[in-house]
Amino acid sequence: MADDQGPVVQSGILRTELVRLRRASNLSPYDAAHQLGWSPTKLIRIEGGRNLISPADLGSLLDQYGISSQTERERLETLNRGARGVGWWNAYRNEIADPYLDYVGYEAGSIFIRQYLGAAVPGLLQTQEYAEAMTEPDLSNTSKRAVVNLRIHRQAELERRSHPPYRYFILDEGVIRRHVGISKDRAIMPNQLLYIADMASGDEFITVRVIPFTADAHVGLTGPFTLLEFEGGLPDLVYLDSGKGERASITAGDPDVAEYADQFEVLLDYALSEAESLDMLRTAAEEMS
Repeated sequence: MADDQGPVVQSGILRTELVRLRRASNLSPYDAAHQLGWSPTKLIRIEGGRNLISPADLGSLLDQYGISSQTERERLETLNRGARGVGWWNAYRNEIADPYLDYVGYEAGSIFIRQYLGAAVPGLLQTQEYAEAMTEPDLSNTSKRAVVNLRIHRQAELERRSHPPYRYFILDEGVIRRHVGISKDRAIMPNQLLYIADMASGDEFITVRVIPFTADAHVGLTGPFTLLEFEGGLPDLVYLDSGKGERASITAGDPDVAEYADQFEVLLDYALSEAESLDMLRTAAEEMS
């Protein structure tokens, strides 16, 4: 499983484990660093993810924390090798904002994705034609290709994993009623809606629910959010994106994560059932056609 979590998540799991082991040894970062002959800054940067861990340094830390089990040492060494790798998303560094690519790194290794977007189809559900239509208004041709390619690439990489993450999406009815791409090709939006319906009905790892216009005002109207869950003890994350990747934010191990998880459950109370949602998607596609 660790092999397809990607370096960002494997690094996070490893750092979480190392902090846990240090605390279990009743050592502060300063005490542990002093006993190893390191500067406290070195250990703090390792635990904070700002420095990679060399195999030798990892071995020293495990010795310091009394980890003698060969199985446990090999597990952590495997995580470290993975953490030192390069994620596939690194190919987009020159064209996509770093904060958004940081999110992609976490998404790539998650086991459960919950997302509410109020204004557009989630990137993980977009067809290439819809993605191109959505990026048309405000991006250069070069930037548009990168954004579209990244969205499609994200979908493919998640499906390629040995255990794809569960993906749970809540859409607002306004998203499915807006005829995106109509000036270019009337088929873009109906094809997009049918694609979502087919994905949700044919993939056990994907669920789509729609909040209808008849629902009252709800917490989702304050903005989109994404919740990510992981294996290996890595804290859940909430990702907030203004729509411009450079202003995105990620919060880990914060009470806000639980608050957004509660909000997602509240939104489900406003949403149609899975069957009703798929019916609405197909009906809307037929009406647009």
